[in-house]
Amino acid sequence: MRTALCDQLGIEYPIFAFTHCRDVVVAVSKAGGFGVLGAVGFTPEQLEIELNWIDENIGDHPYGVDIVIPNKYEGMDQTDIDPEVLKKTLNDLVPQEHIDFAKKILADHGVPVEHSDDDALQLLGWTEATATPQVEVALKHPKVTMIANALGTPPADMIKHIHEAGRVVAALCGSPYQARKHADAGVDIIIAQGGEAGGHCGDVGSIVLWPQVVKEVAPVPVLGAGGIGSGQQIAAALALGCQGAWTGSQWVIVEESENSPVQHAAYIKATSRDTVRSRSFTGKPARMLKNDWTEAWEAPENPKPLGMPLQYMVSGMAVAATHKFPNESVDVAFNPIGQVVGQFNKVEKTSAVIERWVQEYLEATETLDALNEAAEAHA
Repeated sequence: MRTALCDQLGIEYPIFAFTHCRDVVVAVSKAGGFGVLGAVGFTPEQLEIELNWIDENIGDHPYGVDIVIPNKYEGMDQTDIDPEVLKKTLNDLVPQEHIDFAKKILADHGVPVEHSDDDALQLLGWTEATATPQVEVALKHPKVTMIANALGTPPADMIKHIHEAGRVVAALCGSPYQARKHADAGVDIIIAQGGEAGGHCGDVGSIVLWPQVVKEVAPVPVLGAGGIGSGQQIAAALALGCQGAWTGSQWVIVEESENSPVQHAAYIKATSRDTVRSRSFTGKPARMLKNDWTEAWEAPENPKPLGMPLQYMVSGMAVAATHKFPNESVDVAFNPIGQVVGQFNKVEKTSAVIERWVQEYLEATETLDALNEAAEAHA
C-alpha cells in the first residue's frame, strides 16, 4: 500500500484520518497512518493544549491539523479585523428568531436550554480571521507536518507562510475546477472528496470525481475521500490514481473517539440511506445523520438556515448539547458522517481498524492479481 506520499511524510500507510479527537490522532499515527486534528471547534488557546497533549503521546510520528477558511462566507471581507470585533459584528447579523427556534427544537425534545446561550453565538474557527491564529499555533509544533483546509483554497499568503515553515499544504475539493484552483495556488496535496462523504461535501460521487481530479492536477498528488471505510475501498482509490485515502466517518466509531455510547449506537444502527446533506448546522451543505433537527430546518414554515458562519453561531447550542446531554439530545444531535456508515456494525480499536484495512487491501489486490494471471493464462 506504499505510495510516494508515504516517503514524503514519513508514514507507513497512505491512510489519512480526519478527526476532532486527539486520542484518535495519536492512535492512527502510531498504527502507521497519518492522524489529522480538526481545529475548527477550538480557540487558539484550546488548540495549543490539544497539540501539546498529542506531542507528548504520539512519539516520533507526524500528524496534521485541519482548518476551515471557506472561499465565501459572511464577513470574509474583514480579514484584518480583530476576531473579537468580527464576532461582535457577526453576532449582530444573527436574527433572534433563529436563536429562539433552535432553543425550541431542543426544549421540545427535553434538552435543557437554561445555559444554551453560553454555547450560541460562538464564532470559533470558521473564518480567515479566526483560523489564522490556529495556523500560527500549529506551526509551533514540529510534528505537525501538514496543514489542510477543509473548505476552499487557502489564502496565498497563508500557503507561502506554511511553505516557509517547511510544512505541506493540503486542501479539499468537490470538483476538478476547485482542484485546479488549489493546484494553481500551490497546494501540495489535493483531497478529492465525493458526495458520499460525511461533513462538508459536494454532490459528485467519489468513483466519478477521483479520476477526474487526478487527471486535472497531475502530477500533484491526490487523496481520495468520500465513502472509504474498508481496505477494498482504499484499493479502489489507488486504482483510480489516488496516492492515498482521506478518511473520517470510521473514526467517530472507534474506542478512542470522544463520542458517547449513545452516539455510537446511533451510528451503528444507521443505514447508508439515513444520512442527508443539510445546511442546518454550519450553513453549508454537510452530510450527517438525518434527525429531528435537520428536518425542522427544512420545514417551509420554519426559519431557513443562515449562511456560514452565522448558522453555526445558532447551532452551537445543539452541538454542545450532543456532548453534554447525550441521552436527551439523541434525536437532535449533531452526527456528521458519510454514507459509508451503513458498513459499520461495531466499535473497534483504532489499531484494529488500520490492521483490518491493510489486510482487506491485500485481499483486494490479490483478487485482481489472480484475475490478471487467469487472463494471461488464456491469452
